[in-house]
Amino acid sequence: MSVELVLARIDSDLSSATERLMELLRIPSISTDPAYKGDCDAAADWLVADLQSIGFTAEKRSTTGHPMVVAHAGDTGPHVLFYGHYDVQPVDPLELWHRDPFDPAIEETTGGKVIRGRGTSDDKGQLMTFVEACRAWKSEHGELPCRITIFFEGEEESGSPSLIPFMQQNADELRADIALICDTGLFDKDTPAITTMLRGLLGEEIVITGPDKDLHSGMYGGAAINPIRVLSKIIASLHDTNGQITIPGFYDGVSELDPAVREQWDALGFDADEFLGAVDLAVPAGEQDRSALEMIWSRPTCEVNGITGGYTGDGFKTVLPSQARAKISFRLVGQQDPHSIRENFRKMVRDMLPDDCTVEFHGHGAAPASVMALGNPAFEKARTALSDEWPSPAAYVGSGGSIPIAGYFKDILGMDAMLIGFGLDDDAIHSPNEKYDLRSFHKGIRSWARILAAMAD
Repeated sequence: MSVELVLARIDSDLSSATERLMELLRIPSISTDPAYKGDCDAAADWLVADLQSIGFTAEKRSTTGHPMVVAHAGDTGPHVLFYGHYDVQPVDPLELWHRDPFDPAIEETTGGKVIRGRGTSDDKGQLMTFVEACRAWKSEHGELPCRITIFFEGEEESGSPSLIPFMQQNADELRADIALICDTGLFDKDTPAITTMLRGLLGEEIVITGPDKDLHSGMYGGAAINPIRVLSKIIASLHDTNGQITIPGFYDGVSELDPAVREQWDALGFDADEFLGAVDLAVPAGEQDRSALEMIWSRPTCEVNGITGGYTGDGFKTVLPSQARAKISFRLVGQQDPHSIRENFRKMVRDMLPDDCTVEFHGHGAAPASVMALGNPAFEKARTALSDEWPSPAAYVGSGGSIPIAGYFKDILGMDAMLIGFGLDDDAIHSPNEKYDLRSFHKGIRSWARILAAMAD
């Protein structure tokens, strides 16, 4: 089956494909707001009907929250599972939008044509690139090049409360040779990427208590312990002068980059000065023997996300606080064990406590990193297919963030996952005036068509 005929079909059908996306975008499927429950159902129904129209056996599956969409097609060849989510973020603050968020339109910008509206990039525009690639294959050849299962979630933007139970209950049906996830982006407008490293996340909140009440700093200052001073000393001790994290055992499970991956990263031409300059900074602040790109993609972090204690209102109050609090997050890589790090962090804090102070800990999640198995031949097939479509060769990249679904596919279904998307950093996902470049939509469809052909080979 010729992929060139499929690509030509995609090009000729772009206008119709864009209008189908517009129909889906008009459905305000905001999962986190109960007022939009009916709209989430409507979006699932729309996807079921669209998938059925191109020959998929598609169903809306009930959960305790918003429904899942599961569809199957194809009888021969490798079996791939494609995941996306049809729910979207709330649109607040509405007054900052230039148009109705659920009245999508194509707009001309200095960078080219964009599709403007909530969900265009995250994730309806992305998931429809895959659906449209399947449509083109079916239209041109009457069949797909391989077996495909589609799995669309309706709660990704609200914490995915139904996802793990659903995957566990339907593991045999969902299991495939490899999972494809579209909720990511290009490295830059001309360079496609396959994300192979996702950092894990560990959250800790510590509360240090000294005196049983706030004290007058003139009457007690000097004699009484100040929890803010204790907390400040603990926080300052978490990094050494070179940016290394000092928690015992913290780097257990952190490995060095594969030389081939490092070579690809070097070829990307990442400009750390431009990256930091965009937020009015100039000097990378992490481990000083690492590049800024390594710091973001392949190295662990320890960051203070918030500190409270004492009087923080307007004016001035000379108070010695009873308590001081801090929220601290850790981004994890490789084989780091979040539970061991939590234990070691808490022990370090307890060991630093002076007399007259106590500490409470409140955990906020503990997820390990996801590292994809590049030895799977599907990765190189996909990278070659992407490189054939875009001006610059595709690269294996890391991600500073966390995408839990990739880990769930591995832990629950025993599958590797490839994260391939076509969003750009300026798409304003989760923000007013979200957009998806029409070029990303078009070339994204073509990219998936090529990848499916490569998988079949």
